[in-house]
Amino acid sequence: MTLEWRKSSHSTDDGPACLEVATTPELVHVRDSKNPDGPQLTITPAAWADFIRRTAE
Repeated sequence: MTLEWRKSSHSTDDGPACLEVATTPELVHVRDSKNPDGPQLTITPAAWADFIRRTAE
């Protein structure tokens, strides 16, 4: 399966914090856009939604 990565709207091309996310029905994949072949964090959609909710508080 090929993942379709999307860069965070809060990331910039010249900034140090660039996050990309790819979703499937079962998992959310997160990686550093400046290191696409590096490690990835994989979590459930429920955990991702909780993370987003908590960071928006």
